[in-house]
Amino acid sequence: MDNFFQGIGVLRGEVIEEIEEERERLYISIKTATSTKRYQLFFTPRYRRSLQALKLEIKNNGNNQRLIVYPKILHLPGRDKPHQVRFQLVGFDNGSNQGVAELADFEFKLAGKWQFIAVCRTPVVSVHRNFSESDLEYYKSLEPDKRKKYAQASHVPLLWRDSPVPPFRFNPKVEKDQQGETYFVKIKAKFLPDRDLFGFDSLIGVPTTELPKFIKFKDKTKTKPDFRKSEYKKSEFKKPEFKKPEFKKPEQSKPDPNKPAPAKPKLKSKNNEEVKSENNSEATPTEQS
Repeated sequence: MDNFFQGIGVLRGEVIEEIEEERERLYISIKTATSTKRYQLFFTPRYRRSLQALKLEIKNNGNNQRLIVYPKILHLPGRDKPHQVRFQLVGFDNGSNQGVAELADFEFKLAGKWQFIAVCRTPVVSVHRNFSESDLEYYKSLEPDKRKKYAQASHVPLLWRDSPVPPFRFNPKVEKDQQGETYFVKIKAKFLPDRDLFGFDSLIGVPTTELPKFIKFKDKTKTKPDFRKSEYKKSEFKKPEFKKPEFKKPEQSKPDPNKPAPAKPKLKSKNNEEVKSENNSEATPTEQS
């Protein structure tokens, strides 16, 4: 049988129905060795009948139920912010559901990409939406802002020591062809409410680098312009012409022959006595002895 993405499991706990802001909300309360944890249950219109059947089951047999759920993990921006664990309601098991008969309480079947993601310190099993022609057509019919949510994967944080294959870790400093291999794994895991994590239990299939086809969201608004394919020709661009600035020398005024030449400064010796200029035509008369 071909591989496909999967994330499904069983929870045992008390189902609580509350009305918040005029909306019906469901929670499952799970008792652990140290505390009582409560997780939100949500459902899609596709499983509305399962919700009505669950309410009838609670009315007849009490709110302690064994639920069939999909793990839906909300990762917040920033590696230091803890993720939030939620579950999507699929149905309940009163002993007649053979699809999860081999799963004990809190056990999950996970099949997806074994890798690290930027917003989680713990490696995850990324469960994508499986590809089919009908799902692809439905995806294309959605508005752009709804496509991302439809194709969004569920990244389930998993504690798996001594895994036979390493989780993929993207290295931005390495070229694409030099990145490590991404492995597809099929495992059984157990939900750990005390830690809000999943722990490896056993292998269901052999890890492989052959990934099943899945619907992948492409954000067309972030496409980078291709400057290599310019619609303009080089000949259409002309370099601007720069002219050297012209500098004019300042005009020197010609001496006026009618004006007397300026007097030359008198020179003085070290003793502050006047010294005769060699070029002075007027000689000072000497004293007679």
